[in-house]
Amino acid sequence: MSSTLPSTMKKLVVRALTANFKEAIEMQTVHLPKLKPTEVLVKNHFVGINASDINFTAGKYNPGLPPPFDAGFEAVGEVVAVGSDIPESYTGTSVAHLSNGAFSEYQAVSQARLFPLKSTDPSYLPCLVSGMTANLAFRNSGYLKPTDKVLVTAAAGGTGQFAVQLAKLAGCHVIGTCSTDEKVKFLKSIGCDHPINIKAENLNTVLKKHYPQGVDVVYESVGGETYETCVNRLAPKGRLIVIGYISGYQEPMGVANSKSARAAAALPVKLLMKSASVKGFFLFHYVDQWKQAFQEMAKLVESQQIKSAVDRGESIKQGGFNGIEEIKDAVDYLYSKKSRGKVVVCLNKSPSKL
Repeated sequence: MSSTLPSTMKKLVVRALTANFKEAIEMQTVHLPKLKPTEVLVKNHFVGINASDINFTAGKYNPGLPPPFDAGFEAVGEVVAVGSDIPESYTGTSVAHLSNGAFSEYQAVSQARLFPLKSTDPSYLPCLVSGMTANLAFRNSGYLKPTDKVLVTAAAGGTGQFAVQLAKLAGCHVIGTCSTDEKVKFLKSIGCDHPINIKAENLNTVLKKHYPQGVDVVYESVGGETYETCVNRLAPKGRLIVIGYISGYQEPMGVANSKSARAAAALPVKLLMKSASVKGFFLFHYVDQWKQAFQEMAKLVESQQIKSAVDRGESIKQGGFNGIEEIKDAVDYLYSKKSRGKVVVCLNKSPSKL
């Protein structure tokens, strides 16, 4: 490795299994990793914050894996060193990657897992987990038609923003839920036909009034009562895609109480009477489609056909979230429901533009 690189780096390590992110993680200073022949060393410039980060710290996604293990799983950065099988000319390449241990200043990543970029602009980062989820969920489960009415829950969030815009590109009428009037304005700015502030309006009442025949596709990430409302408001042959259940992530089991158990028991009848479907979508089951999906999303952002909103927390902190030690604050910020778009932390430098 180059003598200009530091000998050590900081990273976040999960030391205890809990959905409380601050209690789960520990910041460590360690030596830079030694590269395998097909690996590169990436200097992570920006890392993405996901609601599911606490599912990883709680051990829900990898049951049986004991701590310690590294935290975080998506970043945009620059290749600063290469393994023996990779040409030196690859050094300096801007890349995005989706790999465990992204909450780290430097990271060894297999070259096969990299997405080369034109720059390290943070607008690319939402195209990873958030963008690919929207892209692939609609492709594999939504089957959008121009006549469809599409409901996106948590529509102003990291993945919701893309679901809204992809549905609009498909010619659909798009309804989006959010929690503030400011987010209503944001949703209108990205083309949402009917934003609903669920803090000011009752979702079930609004849907019954304005869409009495139901909605054709639901992109659902909230869970709980929101999920139940969405199931009840499905149109005949409607498709509901579960891409998350954020309302339950901070619960010990992540799921249900007796009320939701009763609702689950009624689900077969509801689906049968409408010829409707509920399907789960988990991005890590579609690895073979990642590269195509990411390239599609990146091109849409580069061509300005869709917007990729990044929230670095400037609304609550001057200069936004900077440095690995502020990742925990960014996780809290996401769960405060104050964020708009993808929550991102800058680790190393100011953004370079698309």
